[in-house]
Order: sequence, then structure tokens, then C-alpha cells
Amino acid sequence: MTGQPTSKPTCPSCGAEVPPDAPQGYCLKCLFALGTAEPDSVATDSTSQPSTLTAQPTPLRPFGDYELLEEIARGGMGIIYKARQKSLGRIVAVKVLLFGDHSSQQLAQRFRTEAAAAASLQHPNIVAIHEVNAHEGQPFFVMDFVEGQSLGKLNAECEVRNADWLRRAARYVKIVAEAIHYAHERGILHRDLKPSNVLIDPFDQPRVSDFGLAKRLHHDSELTLSGQVLGSPNYMPPEQAATKRGLVGRRSDVYSLGAILYHLLTGRPPFVGETLTDTLQDVVNKEPVSPRLLNPSVPPDLETLCLKCLEKEPARRYQTAQALAEDLDRFLRAEPIRARRIGPTARLWRWCRRKPVVATLGSATLLLLLAVAIGSPIAVWRINKERQRAEKGELTARSSELVTRQKAYASDMNRAQQALAQNNLDSTLELLNRHRPFLSEDRTNSNSRLPESEHAEKDLRPMTESGLQLECLGTASQSGT
Repeated sequence: MTGQPTSKPTCPSCGAEVPPDAPQGYCLKCLFALGTAEPDSVATDSTSQPSTLTAQPTPLRPFGDYELLEEIARGGMGIIYKARQKSLGRIVAVKVLLFGDHSSQQLAQRFRTEAAAAASLQHPNIVAIHEVNAHEGQPFFVMDFVEGQSLGKLNAECEVRNADWLRRAARYVKIVAEAIHYAHERGILHRDLKPSNVLIDPFDQPRVSDFGLAKRLHHDSELTLSGQVLGSPNYMPPEQAATKRGLVGRRSDVYSLGAILYHLLTGRPPFVGETLTDTLQDVVNKEPVSPRLLNPSVPPDLETLCLKCLEKEPARRYQTAQALAEDLDRFLRAEPIRARRIGPTARLWRWCRRKPVVATLGSATLLLLLAVAIGSPIAVWRINKERQRAEKGELTARSSELVTRQKAYASDMNRAQQALAQNNLDSTLELLNRHRPFLSEDRTNSNSRLPESEHAEKDLRPMTESGLQLECLGTASQSGT
């Protein structure tokens, strides 16, 4: 018996087929686009993507007690409208779920989490929530309407990052850090801090928004149990990028604050890869480029503050967002900061701890080269020393042999003289022949054909240095005959 063919799940944004366990039901391309979209970005035309279900903005119309006036922002899971509340006659912002009734269960849960988290926070630098409700089955919540633009847009429009802008950036991050510390003290992590989630009001005050990935401290969120990577990769801490849920905490938001500051100082995020995977790998494994290399006008203290926030290990960052805010306040008041610059040795040690295999291979190679570099001169020195010792011994032996030969020569000459005085010619010739120079074989052969008397004369000719004259020998020879 054959069953009915089951239809494969498709991405609700582009209609592409997705596996059953696809994150939030989206394909990777759309998930990345939604996760990194700027809230103040305008949605693309639906005709550019064939889909049976596209994320078209809801037509401007009455929406319960609210009249939707215009779409002002669009993020990863919701659309924000500027609206007028009929009952109170005030302008507010209404955020509705991106795909309405067709939204996935996880997306709806994130939407409810954001509303609950933001509604519990009452801080002048956090966008306040006024109402959480549903209209015709479509969840929405109402919040303050902030007249102005996002920090992301303001940063993109900045053409000159001079001293005034850098101090302004430090002030923005200081205020946001204080607001985030307030949220932490009430047990809420933001987990998606980025420039586009910070709104700048008409009084040049930053306001934190978009708590869509907010999480209660010391509680596991059902949105992270599947090991999904949620958040904006360019501003995401390594422990969140590596889905290490146990390490995500207050210092994770401190990292994101440092990433925002880095972007404001340099004009680019700490890590920008060609793909989502490349960016996440860089976040986990690479060190950010020094801000002063990208913008030489960045003060050293501000760079030190920023890089301390971006430490790979949470324990090396500021322990709280308030500690970061206090150090930024010291910088703004031209006082010494608490953070200290990391030296080259410490950076090398931390790199070795992050990549032990590469560090071990590199250390082994370095030790081998060092051994060769040190051992080779020592070996050459020892070889030269042994050769010199051998040459010296050989020279000593030759000198000793020469002395011995000289003594033997002198003794034989004395004896030969005595034998000559006694007219003992045979003994005299025998003693003298002991010291005659070496004759080559051909010379010897030619001399062997001479008469014996000429042999004697030939043998005696080179020995004139003994003090015995050949004339005496000739006389002795004649007298003997």
C-alpha cells in the first residue's frame, strides 16, 4: 500500500525547498538576509523573487486602535510602522510580525520574547513598550516612536572620523552600556546589539531597541537549544558564534558593545567575511585589526578600551557593561583608564592557546631551526679544534723525529770521524751511508751500474755538511789501497 506523497517544506520568503530541520523554516540565504538586515532598510520588491508567500508590507490601513501611517523599518522578524493611536491622539511605533499568521512558531516565540523583555524595562535610553496585543490574530506591540535615525545610518553617513566624531561615538556607547547594564541587573541579556538597533533621538540621545533575541539570565532559552546561530554575525561574540550556550552572559553583550564602538571608530565592523560562515569563523579564530591602523586619529586609550571588549575569552573583557561605561567616562573626562594595552607577548600566548596544534608545530619547527642555528657553529668549532689539535700533534711528532734524527746524525758523524781517524774506512762509510739523501729508483738504478769506487764517491758527495771533507776521504782511500 502506498501512501500519499508528502510535500516538501519550502522557505516562506523565497519558496525554495528546505530540510525539515531548517532554522525557523527559512533557507540559509534568507535567514542570513533576515538576521543581518538593518531595521531601517526598505524591503525589496516581491517581484524579484518568485514565491507563493512573500513578505509584503501590510497596506496602510486602520489597525485596531491605531492608524498605520507609514512603514519606517523592517528587521529580521517584524515590520515597524509609524502609527497614530486614535484613543490618545499620539504618534507611536507599532511592530507587527513579519509574515503575520504564516510566521513560524519560533519566529512568533521570538516576537513574544522581545515584547515581554522590553516591556519589563523602564529606562530613558531603552525604547519603552506600551502595549502587547493581537489584532485579527496578528501579534503586535506598541512602543515609543523615536523621531530620528538609527546609529547605523548615522555612522554610514559619517564622512570624516575626526576627534569630535570619536568623542561622540564614545559618548553614545557609554550611554548604551549604562542602559544595557540596567537590563542585566534585571536579568535580561540583549544578545543582538548592533548600530541599527540603537536609535538616536532629537536630543542626540541613543535609545536601545529590538530585544528580539533577549534572554533571561541563568535560564536556557528554547530558542538556543537547537544549536542555531542567532544574531548579527558582525557584532556577535565568539561564544555565541560557536553556539557555546554555557558561556553566553553579561560579557557577551559587552563584546557587542565593543564591536559597535569599533564600527564607529573605523567605519567597518571588526570582522567582515564574504559569507556568513567566513564571518563566523573569523569571529571565533581571528583577532580584529587594530583600530589605529584603520583610523590613525583614534586615541590609544580608546583603542585599548575597544580591544578589551573584543577579547576572545569572556573573562578578559570588562566584567560588566557598567565597568565599560565608567572607563569610557574616564576617557571623556581625560582621566587615566583602567584597561591596559596588551603586549605582543600576551597576544602571542593567547593565539597559541586558541590554536594549540598550529602553535605546537610552529614551536617544534622553531626549536629545530634554533638547534641547527646554534649547533652548526658549535660543530664547526669542534671540528676545527680537533683538526688543529691533530695538526699540532703531527707537528710535534715531526719535530721530535727531526730532533732524534739530528742527534743520531751528530752521533754517527762523531763515530765516523773517530773511525776515519783510526783508518777504519768500512765503518766510516757505513756510518755515512746511513744518512745519505733518498735517491729515486731510476737514479739508484743508474748508479748501480757504476763501479764500486764511484759508488762510494757518489754516496759521500752530499754529506759535505758533516764537517768531513771529501778530500780527506780520498786521501784515506788512497792510503788504504
